[in-house]
Amino acid sequence: MIKRTHNCGELRVMEEDQDVRLNGWVNTIRDQGKGLVFIDIRDRWGITQVVFELEACDEALVTEARSLRREDCIGIVGKVRRRDASSNPNMGTGHIEVVGGELVIYSRAQNPPILPDEHEAENMSEEVRLRHRSLDLRRPSMQSRLQMRHDLSALTREFFHRFGFMEVETPLLIRSTPEGARDFVVPSRVYPGKWYALPQSPQIFKQILMVSGCDRYMQICKCLRDEDPRADRQAEFTQIDLEMSFTDQDEVIKIMTSFLRRVMKDLKGMELGQIPQIPWQEAMDTWGCDRPDLRFELHLQDISDLAPDTGFKVFTSALEKDEGCVKAIVLPKAAKSFTRKKIDLLDETAKIHGAGGMPWVRWTEDGPEGGAAKFIAPIAEALQEKIGVQPGDIVVFGADSWETCVTALGQVRLRAGKLLSMLKGGWRACWVVDFPMFRWVEDRQRWVSEHHPFTAPRVEDLDRLESDPGDVLSAGYDLVLNGSEIGGGSIRIHDPEVQQRVFNVLGLTEEETQEKFGFLLEALKYGAPPHGGIAFGLDRLVMILTGTDNIRDVIAFPKTQSGADLMVESPGPIDEEQLEELRITVDTPEAETAEA
Repeated sequence: MIKRTHNCGELRVMEEDQDVRLNGWVNTIRDQGKGLVFIDIRDRWGITQVVFELEACDEALVTEARSLRREDCIGIVGKVRRRDASSNPNMGTGHIEVVGGELVIYSRAQNPPILPDEHEAENMSEEVRLRHRSLDLRRPSMQSRLQMRHDLSALTREFFHRFGFMEVETPLLIRSTPEGARDFVVPSRVYPGKWYALPQSPQIFKQILMVSGCDRYMQICKCLRDEDPRADRQAEFTQIDLEMSFTDQDEVIKIMTSFLRRVMKDLKGMELGQIPQIPWQEAMDTWGCDRPDLRFELHLQDISDLAPDTGFKVFTSALEKDEGCVKAIVLPKAAKSFTRKKIDLLDETAKIHGAGGMPWVRWTEDGPEGGAAKFIAPIAEALQEKIGVQPGDIVVFGADSWETCVTALGQVRLRAGKLLSMLKGGWRACWVVDFPMFRWVEDRQRWVSEHHPFTAPRVEDLDRLESDPGDVLSAGYDLVLNGSEIGGGSIRIHDPEVQQRVFNVLGLTEEETQEKFGFLLEALKYGAPPHGGIAFGLDRLVMILTGTDNIRDVIAFPKTQSGADLMVESPGPIDEEQLEELRITVDTPEAETAEA
């Protein structure tokens, strides 16, 4: 085997005349005839052009080079030569080539079902790519994403080590606890009829580590939730998990802001601007979303005071609802570029997110035209003064209960931003703070935690915990980058009495809390320090850093949208012997059909 001296992406003109050894895969072959063959050899770092010519080697070597096929795994020994007229400025190694003097073929590749070409991948189904993942991962873009994931992990460990965090592994086989999603469960052979659960997060364990005196904990860990996958989420995902003792919200935010700034500077070569803290209520009222994308304006503006004068039933009916409101968004200079088709797309977006529709008008020198213009005309002057609409703009409206109105209009805002090409370029981050502690679920007739049941309420709201839970704010915080939540956390409850009070609000009896969380409550009795933390979604952060909108592009071996691994064909059946050993009986659809 040839021991390489360089990788395939690092040779430059300063290595001219050096003897080098390279290993990799055949990327392309160009047989020029007359004893001249060009091979591009590729590894994860890049591509180098190798030339086999009769002037530098014997005919047998040229013939062997001519026999190569794409994706053959080879080694090369040769001398670096400068390329002048034939140089390729688009490649890092484009100003040199290696004159081949020796060729070793480690293994021949059969005709591959897919080729690791970027342009071919664009037209290839994701199912085919995932089935042949070993070839798909050879693509330079995939290698680049894996490298970014590695660089982020390495930076994370170095950064938090410097701040005194200790990396501690937490168990994967735990007890099932209610954390908002379904657990994956694992049967126990030793304890028949009993089950382990795979952790949705290390939340309880990291709190116990704080009680145990670890002071600052960090882990890059796997989390598993039995929920439907989507473009930016997998049932199996990775998070950067952190917890600190003797801390408060300001300190957590300060350290984690420094971490994000370091990530952006080291991995993207840029400085983040101001990172504001935005109260949840303001985020919802202004952007219609608790993860606002600050790269563009298009703010939601409340016009509930003007709406009654329109006589528009859509507006007046909304205002009659509990917490009803009417809001508007100005789409600047959109009148020329927005066809009726684009307006219909926004209307469809509003309906998908619960609104009955999306009234709109086009603003001209003479005031509103089109859509709901006849209703808006009576308030045209006041509306123009209040929201700053100008001729050539389009105004879209939302009218419903507050939650439906802001949520639907927030999604319209994002869709409009894309249609107006406002989301391209730039990096903007913010912290969202002062979340509601609880959310009322009508169909279950109970309160649920907005974050999780271990999040502490703000100290000033403790007196209203039982009397007015809907008005209690939490010490929770989310970090948002370009409209995506990349991290979320909170100050935790360290007083067992307060923890029990929160469980009571959530409708858990003392018996239920002891059964499910007794070990945590027990630990909190023995001198628990004030503590808090955060978890960053590593997969989602890598997605944003590498510019992809598909989480499966940044995970080496992901599941499909339906949760299957096409490469190893999982989930799959378990043989009868294993089932018997676990004392499990499987009631399959096939068995039911046979009995029928």
